[in-house]
Amino acid sequence: MDRELLIEIGLEELPAAWIAGLTRQLGDRVVARLREHRLAPAGPVETYATPRRLTARVGRLAERQEDLEEVVTGPPVSAAFDASGQPTPAALGFARKQGVEVAALGRTSTPRGEYLTVLRRQRGRSAVDTLPDVLGGVLRDLAFPKQMRWDATLDDGRGEFVFGRPIRWLVFLYGGRVVPFTITRSALASGPQVQEVESGALTYGHRFLATSGRAGRSIKVRSFDEYQARLKEHFIVLDHAERRDRIARDLEGHARRLGGRISLKEHQALIDEVADLVEYPAVVAGFFDPAFLALPEEVLSTTLVHHQHYFPVLSERGELREAFLAVVNVQPKDERAIAKNAERVVTARLRDARFFWESDRQAPLASRLDRLDTLLFHTRLGSYRDKAHRLEALAGWIAAEAFGRPDAASDAAAAARLAKADLTTDMVFEFPELQGIMGGIYARAEGQPEGVWKAVYHHYRPASADAGALPTREELGAAAVSWAAVALADKLDSLIGLVTAGERPSGSRDPYGLRRAGHGIVKILLELEALAGVTARPSLEPIIARTLEGLRSRWPDDRARVEFLGFLTDRIRHLLQTEGLAYEEIQAVTQDVERSATVSVADLHDRAVELARVRETSQFGALAEAFKRANNIVEDAWGSTSTRERWGAGVDLLHEPAEVALREALGAVAGTIRRSLDARDPRAALEAIGTIGGPLARFFTEVRVNVEDEALREARLALLAELRDRILQVGDIAMMAQKRSEHLAHGARGT
Repeated sequence: MDRELLIEIGLEELPAAWIAGLTRQLGDRVVARLREHRLAPAGPVETYATPRRLTARVGRLAERQEDLEEVVTGPPVSAAFDASGQPTPAALGFARKQGVEVAALGRTSTPRGEYLTVLRRQRGRSAVDTLPDVLGGVLRDLAFPKQMRWDATLDDGRGEFVFGRPIRWLVFLYGGRVVPFTITRSALASGPQVQEVESGALTYGHRFLATSGRAGRSIKVRSFDEYQARLKEHFIVLDHAERRDRIARDLEGHARRLGGRISLKEHQALIDEVADLVEYPAVVAGFFDPAFLALPEEVLSTTLVHHQHYFPVLSERGELREAFLAVVNVQPKDERAIAKNAERVVTARLRDARFFWESDRQAPLASRLDRLDTLLFHTRLGSYRDKAHRLEALAGWIAAEAFGRPDAASDAAAAARLAKADLTTDMVFEFPELQGIMGGIYARAEGQPEGVWKAVYHHYRPASADAGALPTREELGAAAVSWAAVALADKLDSLIGLVTAGERPSGSRDPYGLRRAGHGIVKILLELEALAGVTARPSLEPIIARTLEGLRSRWPDDRARVEFLGFLTDRIRHLLQTEGLAYEEIQAVTQDVERSATVSVADLHDRAVELARVRETSQFGALAEAFKRANNIVEDAWGSTSTRERWGAGVDLLHEPAEVALREALGAVAGTIRRSLDARDPRAALEAIGTIGGPLARFFTEVRVNVEDEALREARLALLAELRDRILQVGDIAMMAQKRSEHLAHGARGT
């Protein structure tokens, strides 16, 4: 009979940023450990979390483990018996270890020969006896950004038990009954206030709220339904989604009562965060002096949202009002008493911000450039003043040469020169989230043209791989080209400079945000025309070369260069994947890192899109298969590098009708492929390539490449090599053949 399993880990308060990840982890680890112990759940594992508890519930779990049957393989038969058929020490030792007689051993044939075996049967233990091992494994498995030592151990022989926060109680119920489990404390730590944590049927309500009696008292439960209902009675909203929805409703209601509104869409991340800061959310309204509305909106929003986790109230026209809403963890009897404390904190921070705003504007941004010498960018790359010099030259070159927009070069250079100046301001020192943004605001206040101040304002974007990380065309206005030039220059200088200085990301470690910078580079290049109206499609190679020139650096060897191109190619692959393209077409256009360097990101994208369009057609599928065969033949003979110098070799030796037809078909489309790619028309290039399919199939039917006549063999290889190299100008369509083969095999199995 299946029964319900309920686990609650009661903790000291967890950071809100940890809770979403821990909720997912808990479900994954419970499932993994149950399956490991042959107690696979009959349904999904439900997980819940608040700042003080992590909860998992399995609705149906068997009363016993599944019985285990396994075949244990022993020594080979040839070594188990001597010439007379008597068992050797190897056979006797294997039988003794398995607890059986030699006569009871079986035999099995394998590709390596015949081996002795024994079939072991093990009856499953009861769930109650097995579940303590499951919970112990789950507790060990949970990973935290930071671990705490709290003088605890588990009875698993693995020594000290560290955890994200000290565990205060455990609810561990199976079928309504407590499963025994104990977390012991070290002898030196034990005392009246530090005791062993034993599993039970007791959970705890809200620390400060209670309908009657003492707040935070224990609550006895026997099932999940009772657990959830009793927690709600004691002011605990267990489900994150329910807390989030309640917060959103209360925010909207309070804002309406104040005659304003809340931008819920803009603050979704904050709502999710504060929902994990509280167990019983409520909303209070606070106010500040309307005189503070003279501060830039970005300063007000950063103070309220990023520093205090409060929600700004907007007017119906979208302007900030002198009010904010705060989410609290109590049901206030006197809302104003709580609001006054929040108002005091907000007012103090806004006074500081006003002082910084007024004092910073007394010195123009240009006058702050010399102070950038006091800020070190990197020991091997100099100060931020050195970086500003490099950015000025690089951004101007990108706008004029790479983008073909010399009209925007002066704005790009001016914006690049001022881009880092706000790092010396008091406002950015106090509010580092506003770097770049404050530089743009100060430049606007000084009267700098839009092409300059907006480029400074947005030059850190995109700062993530999120869909909305890029600025919009409307946000950029007249600064679209100068922004693209400055943003690219900044990311290129940081990425290439730090890589040549020996800083490389490894695993999950990327302290300088180099992956983010690489993603920003390829994202800007992909969206260049849509965002900035730049029709030029610069490739990475000349931009990288110019950046290295500005850094007065170079790759130590070709391997380092190829590794860096591989790093950027990985960013391109990830970007194309987010655009909805499949693995095969992405690999087809990016497998060669040299192509990624010499072909623009936008062209790679367009080619992948066209490959996705034609991949399922029978004509293209046959061509891809034939190309794969041709490619393999050439690689076996001459390797995978370009063989352009061999094109046309021995053409006068080709007399067979099929090889002459292929030679003519290739000659007819060679120019079309190149012209189509130059004209950014990959569809026309693929259509031209498609006409080769028939002659190529006929060639393989009627012509043998590896003949004894060396000169003729070389001539036929040269023909296939030219065909391969010309098709590779578009992409490696052999990748598509691999996918098609798998698809056909799957279909054959299905029939």
